[in-house]
Amino acid sequence: MQGPARCLANKDMTPPHTLLPGLADSHVHLNHVRFENDLEDVLERARIANVNTLIVPAVDANSWQSIRRLHHAKPSVYAAYGLHPLFLPAHRETHLTLLEHWLEGGEAIAMGEIGLDFHDISTNTQLQQHYFQKQLELARRHQLPVIVHARRALDQVIYNLRQSCVYGGVVHSFSGSWQQAVQLWDLGFYLGIGGPVTYPRAQRLRRIVSHMPLEWLLLESDAPDQPALQHRGQRNEPAFIRNTLSCIAQLRQQTEQTIAAATLANTRRLFKLEQDGH
Repeated sequence: MQGPARCLANKDMTPPHTLLPGLADSHVHLNHVRFENDLEDVLERARIANVNTLIVPAVDANSWQSIRRLHHAKPSVYAAYGLHPLFLPAHRETHLTLLEHWLEGGEAIAMGEIGLDFHDISTNTQLQQHYFQKQLELARRHQLPVIVHARRALDQVIYNLRQSCVYGGVVHSFSGSWQQAVQLWDLGFYLGIGGPVTYPRAQRLRRIVSHMPLEWLLLESDAPDQPALQHRGQRNEPAFIRNTLSCIAQLRQQTEQTIAAATLANTRRLFKLEQDGH
């Protein structure tokens, strides 16, 4: 592959009133405690930035209720329920049964955030695998896509996805190789791309984003974490996804309108969203 086009590190967000289609943030933790004091302001800034589709994945059983409340209160917010591998000490076997009851309510557009995280060598990888496999079974039974966390575990995640035959999904905050990306596309999986792509040191990720098929790309903030370079050290939020959009457009030498329209369509297609609200 050729090297990516240069992404201007000092380029800030496109002015809010630039004519862009709506933007989708395919991964944002709006129920996080860091948003509890100014959530309405955060959502208003997202609206001004035209980020009008927000997918909020859960991390543990205690987070499901707050996500449900957000979903019912805000037309732009969609709910995903799951058990995150980094919250392993909080999970119980009974939560898997409870999760199935929540899915039967029909409001979840995906199962997430689920997956594997082998970054900490002391982690109980077998228990992580247990929860991941059980949740993949639930997702298949309920015909839901999955939102997958895969840190230092992407090969194992791909193996599990291949065995599970789930209804597609997204590997969020993708950080793998081109070969791993191709395997995911073959399985019907999208790549969630956020703030890390704006950092010049992320050369492998930039090469992949520059050359990957646009139909497999999703934008995400992962707020309050992983801000773009322009907001390094700050709390991330959905409006800042405009920085990621601008960077990706430069890397791919395409217009922001093209990237915005494609990633919004990709998000709607994956999660089977209606054009206007819930």
